[in-house]
Parts: sequence; structure tokens; C-alpha cells
Amino acid sequence: MEIHYLEFTTGAEEATGIAVIIDVFRAFSTACYLYHRGAEKIFVTGDVEQAFAYRRTRPGTLLVGERNEKRVEGFDHGNSPASVLGDDLHGREVVLTTSAGTQGLVRARHADRILAASFVNAAATAALLQQENPPVVSLVAMGYNAVIPADEDRLCADYIHALLEHKEPDFAAMERQIRRGTGARFFDPANLNSPEEDYHLCLMPGRFPYVLEALPAEENGLLFLKKIIV
Repeated sequence: MEIHYLEFTTGAEEATGIAVIIDVFRAFSTACYLYHRGAEKIFVTGDVEQAFAYRRTRPGTLLVGERNEKRVEGFDHGNSPASVLGDDLHGREVVLTTSAGTQGLVRARHADRILAASFVNAAATAALLQQENPPVVSLVAMGYNAVIPADEDRLCADYIHALLEHKEPDFAAMERQIRRGTGARFFDPANLNSPEEDYHLCLMPGRFPYVLEALPAEENGLLFLKKIIV
């Protein structure tokens, strides 16, 4: 198994084999928590207007997402695990759009398969990759706004890579680096868009036993995040 490290939307566009698009803070952590709260289906898009258009056809759809960390005006939630934890989402459809993670999913057109990963489902993602044993795995760290390197995404790629080599990742050391680096904003009381609770919810390795695979949803032109139990 050949492992490629890539970053940002350009990396997603270059990804081949099985592409693992990584967004820890917070797109794919939020997606995992949405399924945890009972969401029936999660669709993703890179386009805010496409999300609104889908809700016009399906009025009960929950819209979740952000631009520049701020909840999109008219959306039900921002890109925040803490925000969705109190909701009972059984039977609800969700459309998720973010500045980084979902942009990577829609651009990974050269990949054979596309997975969405964060620390909370990293172990399940690695387990699926071990089962499939593809010739090439592309680990794509999306970074902050898909333009600035992010410690948490790069380290999540390292975490998955270590598991693929049957090594025990030193998550405690990773967490210390994240807290000092790009995770520091969650401890800034002036940053109301990044609550501390999100930091802790996103850094719970292996919390969820499922993989998220992005597949074309022919009925609506979006991508469907399929939950696969491993």
C-alpha cells in the first residue's frame, strides 16, 4: 500500500486510489455527530446556494455549515458538534457545506473512492483501508479554510498512517501539539465561533465505529455521505 500525503483542495484534485479527505475542526467530526444524533442521510456540497435549493425541494432538511467559521445565515446550525448534540435528528436529512472539508470531497474526482475522516472515526477508516488494501491511499489534510496548514489534519493523517502500519499512535503528544497550535483558538473566549466543547468533541479518537464514504447522489446532484459500520 503506497501512502501519499496531500493538502488543501489542490491535493484533493490530485488524489488517486482511495482518497481520505481529512477535516478534524470540524466538518467530518460534525458529520459523525450528526449521524450519532440520528440523522437519516447526510448530503454534502461545496455550494451554499445548492444547499438552499435542496431544502426548497425538501422543506424538512436541516442545513449545517459555515463560511469563515461563522454559521451561514439561514442555516440551522454552524459547523459545530456541540451545536447539534442536543438535537434529535431521527429521520432528518442534512446538507452540510463548509469552507474546507466538503470542498475537498467535491474536488476528489480522480480518486477511486472518497472517504471523509477525522479523529473520531480515524480508527474505523484505517480498519476499512486495511480490509481493502488498495495499491494507493491519498491522505488529504484540508487545513484551515483549505489554504492554511492545520496541525490537527496533518496529525490525523499521521494517526491513520500509523494504524495502517500496525503502530500505536502517540495521541497524547499529538493533542499537546494541536492545543499549542491551530487548536488554540478554541480556548480564546473572544472567539465565539469556536467553543471549547468542540475542541474536546473533535479530539476523541475512535469514538465512532463508522466510515463515511462520499458517493454521488443521482437524485439531487449532491454527494451522499454513506455511513459504513466497521
